[in-house]
Amino acid sequence: MSARPYVLRETSWAAVRDTHYAVALLPWGATEAHNYHLPYGTDNYEAEAIAIEAARIAWDAGARAVVLPGVPFGVNTGQLDIPLTINMNPTTQLAVLGDVVSSLEKHGVRRLVIVNGHGGNDFKALIRELQGRSSLLLVTVNWWQIEPVGEYFDEPGDHAGEVETSLMQHLHPELVRPLSEAGPGKARSFRIAGLRAGWAWTPRQWTALTEDTGVGNPARSTAAKGEKFFAAITRKLAELLVELANVPDDQLYA
Repeated sequence: MSARPYVLRETSWAAVRDTHYAVALLPWGATEAHNYHLPYGTDNYEAEAIAIEAARIAWDAGARAVVLPGVPFGVNTGQLDIPLTINMNPTTQLAVLGDVVSSLEKHGVRRLVIVNGHGGNDFKALIRELQGRSSLLLVTVNWWQIEPVGEYFDEPGDHAGEVETSLMQHLHPELVRPLSEAGPGKARSFRIAGLRAGWAWTPRQWTALTEDTGVGNPARSTAAKGEKFFAAITRKLAELLVELANVPDDQLYA
């Protein structure tokens, strides 16, 4: 396979030095259990694939976007009693993101899009802190929110359920174990009414929440559903990249 100029890890200095990249994408996932049938790197595979495909579409449309190597660790403080879950605290994420931002500033990149693949990551507060001292426009995108999942899936779930399983069946079927081996992804609810309703919030303790580490039943997952959803969200993300690449800094507001 020839090097893709919009994927930095595949691109040489000879190509980079002659290209002005307007937008960088940073896939950011996690390393954690995903029921019995999906790999620990599920969030990373998904975020990276979505970022690369969106960058390809944007590149073909004339926008010079580049996908940086992804960050494979996320905020997993509620899953640390599950073996080999790797946690990265928000303060560490801030330091890592700050270093990436300061590096890009020196190279003329004007916009950075974090393609988030893990529900435990929340980059809004980090961006608010960095934006005050950075010239880059910083954007965060949760890929599962780009399109309404209910229009594509029967029982979406929010962790190793139908959405993620279908995506992985499309992207990396060789890494998906038979669905007959998957747990049902049944999750318990909070006893406290405000937490159950969602207007109050606290992190979930994963082993108290679910027995198989899944939240959402993957039984009706198919690669075809994953392919359709992947095409829709990458096309929409690419449109964002094209706009970010083309709109001048002083014309962000209509």
